[in-house]
Amino acid sequence: MLLLGIDLGTSFIKVSIVDSATGSKVASAQYPETEAEIISVQKGWAEQDPERWWNYTKKAILKANAEGLYNPKDIQAIGIAYQMHGLVLVDRALQPLRNAIIWCDSRAVEIGNTAFETLQHAGFLQSHLNSPGNFTASKLAWVKENEPEIYSRIYKFMLPGDFISMRLTQEINSNPSSISEGILWDFEQDSLSDRLLDHYGIDRELVPDIQPVFSVYGKVAPEVAQELGLSPEAVVSYKAGDQPNNALSLGVLDVGEVAATAGTSGVIYAVADHLLYDRESRVNSFAHVGHSDGQTNIGVLLCINGTGIQNSWIRKLTGAERSYAEINAEAAQIAVGSEGILVLPFGNGAERMLNNKTIHGHVENLDFVRHSAAHIWRAVQEGIACSFRYGLDIIRENDIHPTVIKAGHANMFLSPLFQQAFADVNQVAVELYEQDGSVGAALGAGIGAGIFRDKREAVAGLKRKGTIEPQQSTRYEELYSSWLQALNQKLNQSNI
Repeated sequence: MLLLGIDLGTSFIKVSIVDSATGSKVASAQYPETEAEIISVQKGWAEQDPERWWNYTKKAILKANAEGLYNPKDIQAIGIAYQMHGLVLVDRALQPLRNAIIWCDSRAVEIGNTAFETLQHAGFLQSHLNSPGNFTASKLAWVKENEPEIYSRIYKFMLPGDFISMRLTQEINSNPSSISEGILWDFEQDSLSDRLLDHYGIDRELVPDIQPVFSVYGKVAPEVAQELGLSPEAVVSYKAGDQPNNALSLGVLDVGEVAATAGTSGVIYAVADHLLYDRESRVNSFAHVGHSDGQTNIGVLLCINGTGIQNSWIRKLTGAERSYAEINAEAAQIAVGSEGILVLPFGNGAERMLNNKTIHGHVENLDFVRHSAAHIWRAVQEGIACSFRYGLDIIRENDIHPTVIKAGHANMFLSPLFQQAFADVNQVAVELYEQDGSVGAALGAGIGAGIFRDKREAVAGLKRKGTIEPQQSTRYEELYSSWLQALNQKLNQSNI
């Protein structure tokens, strides 16, 4: 019995095939090899073509098949992890009506803020755990207001993972975890949010059918099965946003456990067993993959838009001829603090943890005599670690106090410099695992198809690669103090 996991990221699609009997990865592939395009035709906008996602998905699956390590027809279940909070719109022919508006797009911020000012008087935050913000429902409201001709042709809206599922099965559906990302789930009523739909004037007929997270969403369509070499009996049986899926893949199952990622964006993700929300709505609380009738399972998510994308951006400008490993090694030769350079990695749109402000990215205190590219490379990684500290302090304000954070040995966490900077500035141990989102999606598919009894059996084979212990040092506390001062200056300027 084989399981296929699909991870729809911002930069590429990754797929993994997992043997359900051992939990081990049989093969994996990604497409494209270079980072996928983000379309930005106006300041603050970020879009991608959903049909390109589907094309990349097919190419990644065929690339994995070509390794000849398994029979694709032995794949019984498919799971999908995806970039969260996006908006995909299709007509009755199941064709996209426009580019997807993705997670880091900022165009709907004011629409969401205005909605919150009205709805919070009726206790919206308490029931939905978030303000409408810049999430999927607000993006749909933006289309309704600014692109009425497109809005009039919508058959269904969906999240990015729902679109890939639709292309596989020809069926449109979603689940409470995904719908809650769009702030369209009323947790007190444990149902679709009538209040936000009514406020935005969105027809309920546009909402996909809602099923449990772990369930059969449909069989692979015959023509798709033939094109990809799959069995037409294979089912899509799991869909989740990349962060709840990452937590599942890392074995973050119990209350108070915490996971972190540092890909294009950075995330701290904690699990709670009650309806927890931040009073300033700087962190977001969604239905976790285990949330169901009679079981409150909330994922508390702190997002930083610009982590890996900041690291990638600086490499393109100053070290494109070097590998990340070479850059990391050179940066490690510079002392903690980068001889005064401070980097604020907030150049990827409005930041929720900064109260939806857009303060942009900044590199401060450059000295053309003393500083080299290596100083900047180190300062970037330290700045990203400091942004995690800022976010983790917000998580701590909400009574979650991790002593260990689990992370996949991937993206920024491949850098020993970043690993130690993260542990030191946050004063928390980091456990690293050889795990990724596509493997987690495959394991989730096994749960949804009933191949595994439960989540614990699915992740029983998880193996820890190592632990990074925080070092007791004043150097990172001093660095964070300087970094926080620089951030507060920019936040104060944004209020002027």
